[in-house]
This record gives sequence, C-alpha cells and structure tokens, in this order.
Amino acid sequence: MESLPKNKKIVLFDGVCNLCSSAVQFIINNDKKDIFRFVALQSDLGISICKHLGISFSKMDSIILYDPGTAYFYKSSAILEIAKNFGGIWKLTPIFRIVPIFVSDKIYDYVAKNRYNWYGKKESCMIPTPELKSKFL
Repeated sequence: MESLPKNKKIVLFDGVCNLCSSAVQFIINNDKKDIFRFVALQSDLGISICKHLGISFSKMDSIILYDPGTAYFYKSSAILEIAKNFGGIWKLTPIFRIVPIFVSDKIYDYVAKNRYNWYGKKESCMIPTPELKSKFL
C-alpha cells in the first residue's frame, strides 16, 4: 500500500452511517496534530486496504484504525487507540482497557447493530467539504 500517506493513521469507517460520519467529524475536530486520514469502507481504497490487511468481510461493519507498517485495530480497540492520540484528558483513555475486550466489543456490537435505526443512513458516502478534502483518501 505504497500510495498511502506516510506517518498518518488511516481510519476506515462506514461512509453511509450517520453515526460514523459524526464520529469522523469528532475525530477531525480533536486531531490537533493532524495524525489521521479517512477512508470509507465502501470505497475502492477501503476495500483494497481491508484485502491488504486480510480483514474479513465480517469485520468491515466496524471502525478500523490502520497504522501502516505497525498494526490495525477494530471495534472498541480502534476507538481507544484513536482517542489516546488527541492529547489532554484523552490521554487517559487507556485506563478503559481494564474493561475486558469481550465486554467493550459486546457494547460496540450492540451500538453497531442498531446504528442505522437510531441515527439513520445516507444514500451515498459523505462528501467532504473543500476544507476537509485533504483529510480523506
């Protein structure tokens, strides 16, 4: 995946989910160090990254954080990894690792299963504003 930007972490997200789009906006607003880039899971690049990582289709309903050359995280682990990069009070998010992953992922799965009913769904992936276009791959 040589085409991916160096020294950036890639957030793969459900591009038609309103909750996921709101989460992306939250990440952008808190990404003071310009660490993250974003890719919709449904896009050609999103599918290509998942294939490259060997991520099964069953995991593609989750947020995925890909740190090229290092690791990838999904579900609640991805959320914690993203948040700890924000600085300030967010640096304390690793404390939530005391909650067993199977518990935090069960909560994540419950929200993910209901996200379209609770928050709605778009007809197509979100299109970034011209100011944010550089954040999306």
